[in-house]
Amino acid sequence: MKALSPASAVVVAAGQGLRAGGSVPKQFATWRGKPLVRHSVEALVQAGVAPIVVVIPANWQDTAAQALAGVPGVRFVHGAASRQGSVRAGLEALAADAPERVLIHDAARPDLPGCVIAALLAGLEGQTGAIPVLPVVDSVVRGAAGLRGAFVDRDGLYRVQTPQAFRYPAILAAHRAWNGAADAGDDAAVAEAAGLAVALVTGDERLKKVTFAEDLKDESMTLPAVRTGMGFDVHRLAEGEELWLCGVKIEHTKGLAGHSDADVAIHALVDALLGAVAAGDIGDHFPPSDPQWRGAASDRFLAHAATLVAEAGYAVGNVDVTIICEAPRIGPHKAAMRARLASILAIDIAAVSVKATTTERLGFTGRGEGISAQAVATVVARA
Repeated sequence: MKALSPASAVVVAAGQGLRAGGSVPKQFATWRGKPLVRHSVEALVQAGVAPIVVVIPANWQDTAAQALAGVPGVRFVHGAASRQGSVRAGLEALAADAPERVLIHDAARPDLPGCVIAALLAGLEGQTGAIPVLPVVDSVVRGAAGLRGAFVDRDGLYRVQTPQAFRYPAILAAHRAWNGAADAGDDAAVAEAAGLAVALVTGDERLKKVTFAEDLKDESMTLPAVRTGMGFDVHRLAEGEELWLCGVKIEHTKGLAGHSDADVAIHALVDALLGAVAAGDIGDHFPPSDPQWRGAASDRFLAHAATLVAEAGYAVGNVDVTIICEAPRIGPHKAAMRARLASILAIDIAAVSVKATTTERLGFTGRGEGISAQAVATVVARA
């Protein structure tokens, strides 16, 4: 039986203003190597949320489709003149296969941590709605005509973020019943106007909103120039198996056993690259329980990791792999291994290092029971 999605989502990306500069609305502007809207949509997909309705401005369908090309479970609907109207359009688009829960998010908040999504869904247990908030830590005063006014007690004051989570039937009914004279400040206001209780959960400073051109260049929201990841893997040596290391087939009395071709060196390198961009590990992307990866060539895994590095706004800088075994001898194959890894990653061979060592006959590698490998990968932000 197919696992049910934890929730559906509406991502509001219907603004037509160009305050953030450029020739396209800010939700389609490039940030961290890809369109702004793609970041939060991918985070929702990673959390298992589906389907995701993205509310877009009229006449920007082609741009939106290009911005989210290849992202599964995405639907588009045109927005309205107000944010509340756009959210309602997104909610109505889910009515045919109404979910139990829905997350409503602003595309202008691209850095969406999975922990916030989890906290919101947990916050819906026993509640109709839940929103992420952060405490107000600065002093707050009123002001008029450029002069300081009365002090405002900040106790009980919070900064509100998105996504906001709701029981779908309740928030849809609330939006349909909304008759406010002005646009709703957020969906929690619509919910409260309908008499719905809304719980508060802890938000995250990473959910900063992009509004102006300088926000797209704000150092606190741009990529670190360099990131590093580490990987380690072990496979058992067995009779009747082929031995693949760094994408090179080596003649030996035994081969490595595993669900794929068991290329322990590439597996360690895949984890290093995924770690560098915080994209999980090899088991998340190629689970051994999935029969389609049985006997698969590990170069496919490495090419996929390189693609994820690029999508995160980085380029592979250099990689360093160490193979740990008593036999076979790795030295005669190192040049071929470096060339093969460079080819898969589409980088210069000078950026690829392959080394080998033994454990002085200690442990499982010393006894010839298996081979292990460790890898380090450095990625650099693309200009």
